[in-house]
Amino acid sequence: MHRILTFHDEKLLRKALTHRSYVNENPGEGEHNERLEFLGDALLNYLSGEYLYNRHPEKGEDELTRRRSALVDEKQLAKFAIEVGLDFRMRLGKGAIRDGGYQNPNLLSSTFEAVLAAYYLDNDSKIEAVRAIVEPLFDSVPEQIVVSRSNVDSKNRFQEWVQRNVTPNPPNYVTEQSGGVSHAPVFIAKVLVNEKEYGEGKGRNKKDAEKAAAEDALAKLKKQGLV
Repeated sequence: MHRILTFHDEKLLRKALTHRSYVNENPGEGEHNERLEFLGDALLNYLSGEYLYNRHPEKGEDELTRRRSALVDEKQLAKFAIEVGLDFRMRLGKGAIRDGGYQNPNLLSSTFEAVLAAYYLDNDSKIEAVRAIVEPLFDSVPEQIVVSRSNVDSKNRFQEWVQRNVTPNPPNYVTEQSGGVSHAPVFIAKVLVNEKEYGEGKGRNKKDAEKAAAEDALAKLKKQGLV
């Protein structure tokens, strides 16, 4: 475990490391870490956004958004989890362990989020405590990796996920103008798969709105542990 991740409340750390599969096999164990994961995701989104905003004053909103997605995607968070020593400390059910849970990027990234949230609470909800951990980790990610990941278009990534997991047909985007003025219209896009809505976004043109809808769909899939 990372030397900075020292807890006053060991029960809080224990909960952060406890996956649903462990609780299912040990009903008396108490709460799993999914609520903490929710809070950790919010903290990471804020801190990564702040980090990029301060370090790249020359970048616009779209570029910063893409870089943030690259910096806190599942694979990168899984690497962070291993760096701070969470992999074999995760409390997993026997089935999850048999299925390679200690190396599972989704479980690793989720546990990392949960532990950060627990650390935040353990330090009287002081964001500075979490910032001291994550900023060196962000610094450790090579610039070329962030740029490479951020250049992967969200619409392409979502289409690849759909065609790999749902249907060979590409997603359908329904886009219309919803307001604004003549020189600065606002468009709303919805992305559908088999007539089911997966995401919604807005932008100053159809392309930006559709990209935002794809990013919304990917974010929702991430929260469900599907990407």
